[in-house]
Amino acid sequence: MSKIINTLFATITILITGCQAIIPVQSNASVSEVSYVAENSPTESNSDIQALDGKGNNIANPGWGAVNDKFIRLSAAAYDDGISSPSGADRPSARTASNTLSPSPEGGITNDRDFTAFVYAWGQFLDHDINLTETADPKEALPIIVPTGDAWFDPTRTGTMTIPMSRSNYDAATGTSTSNPREQVNSITAFIDGSQVYGVDAERAAALREFTGGRMKTSAGDLLPFNTDGLTNANDAHRAADTELFLAGDVRANENPELLALQTLFVREHNRIAAEAAQRHADWTDEELYQYARRIVIAELQKITYEEFLPAILGSNALPEYQGYQADVNPGMSTEFATAAFRVGHSMLGEDIEFLDNDGEENHEAMLLRDAFFNPSVLGETGIDPLLKYLASDNAQEIDTMVVDDVRNFLFGAPGQGGFDLASLNIQRGRDHGIADYNTVRVAYGLPRITSFDQITSDKAVQASLASTYGSVDNIDLWVGGLAEDHLPNTSMGATFTAILVDQFSRVRDGDRFWYQNSLSEKMVRDIENTSMADIIRRNTELTKLQADVFFFNESTVMIDKAAPESTDRPDSQNGSQGNGHQNGHPPSPAAIEACANLTENSACSFIGRNQNTVNGSCQVVQNSQLTCAPANSSHKP
Repeated sequence: MSKIINTLFATITILITGCQAIIPVQSNASVSEVSYVAENSPTESNSDIQALDGKGNNIANPGWGAVNDKFIRLSAAAYDDGISSPSGADRPSARTASNTLSPSPEGGITNDRDFTAFVYAWGQFLDHDINLTETADPKEALPIIVPTGDAWFDPTRTGTMTIPMSRSNYDAATGTSTSNPREQVNSITAFIDGSQVYGVDAERAAALREFTGGRMKTSAGDLLPFNTDGLTNANDAHRAADTELFLAGDVRANENPELLALQTLFVREHNRIAAEAAQRHADWTDEELYQYARRIVIAELQKITYEEFLPAILGSNALPEYQGYQADVNPGMSTEFATAAFRVGHSMLGEDIEFLDNDGEENHEAMLLRDAFFNPSVLGETGIDPLLKYLASDNAQEIDTMVVDDVRNFLFGAPGQGGFDLASLNIQRGRDHGIADYNTVRVAYGLPRITSFDQITSDKAVQASLASTYGSVDNIDLWVGGLAEDHLPNTSMGATFTAILVDQFSRVRDGDRFWYQNSLSEKMVRDIENTSMADIIRRNTELTKLQADVFFFNESTVMIDKAAPESTDRPDSQNGSQGNGHQNGHPPSPAAIEACANLTENSACSFIGRNQNTVNGSCQVVQNSQLTCAPANSSHKP
């Protein structure tokens, strides 16, 4: 192991491809020609190997952020008995709240900032790296009462129907008194450490490895390996046999094809990095190559999360600037974050999953989201490319209280046939964890107390629904209140959830001794920061036509075709990156062209986009000398 410690980070080779929004790379080189070598090793104090289970990251407090660490509370527990009885006994049933506030209109409401489905997909992929709450053993039932005559769950008006739910696992040493209330535990690490790729225990990690060349196992089509050894795997919908499910670092990997595509992508990236390192370092052992590739993948996950994903929902500069590792910062998950605020992605889901080729044309029949849960077989038919192209091309639903029927009435099955209501589950889970009401949590995070419903939202219909459901601004469930808030300027989140996310992601970063900006050399950090999500997709798939920032897309988004040589004869057309002017391989929309029909280059313009949103911008030449209305900020970042 000493050899690993001494040589693991001595040299780094990262293939940088494509162009990215933060630091543009201008080059005519092809993917295989671009490599960066860092000559400096990280500091000696940070040269040890990051443990799978997170233990020892903080030397003085080795359990902080590690497997089975207790959730942190920034607001006091609000159990009805002060000890462990679920909160909200005086509130309406979680299903009643869902029926009033969460039904989505057909087709949904697309977000107004042009962020793509990659936002919710990355959010889930990331969540499976930092948060997992398992069921208590023995089980404690906490069923959700279904209102009599519920159109989906009680159509025959029996008045006896419930949606089953069990309470979360908790630290057995808690829940003994009002001074020691029940505290739930996180079954995985709180660190962004690739645990969804590599696992958090030796058995699972070993089952995923070839033990040759540092590689991880794959199956036909360069997909994930199948779970043939019977390791724990979630299979809630039971559409496929357990042996037909893929195996990944996290047990939830098979939940939907989009998630599986991301899981597969980063296994491919690991193997690509390991293979490149093996070519340059023939004397490196399998363990050295594995740990080397793992460390780089973790750094990529961290960079993408903080430089691409978080700005997509929180806007620019929401988090304080990184000041280095802080040993007194606890990176652990807060229960307000894990049980409410980071469940915003459920509001962004659409009704189906589409499959697109490199030019943005459908190449496989779309799947209803309700049919996609724990249905991994489609990847054997399509591979991951069409799913990744779709995620980069489709705009996500707005972040609001609304949730599509596919997860509000058909989660993991039809009503009465195993189906759940995800909105109800989110509300009930908050009560299970004894989370205080929305207003109390606001105060705990330094925000002023709300005194009227119109201070939460300017939408009068939502105001009325909140009032009819809860009666008082002091009795609202956190998940509902946070989603109902008007968004802060140039963001897609309200003040409460923004405060919770900023707190959590600041602590996760600042309290991680292995954070890439703290543990890698300056040269290595620059290489990581010059890698975008689009780059990683191009390296590991056949996709070439992607925008610089896959987290944003609208009709004027410029596609960058890395299959063709780049010209450096004129200024780059987007974020320092030159594209071919197509959107998903197609010419600009007629509306965008018509907007500049009687105008000159650089004139202000506007048109109605495909989501019925107004696109403001200026007339630019983007394709075949054609003048087109392009957004004023073509990166789409606020």
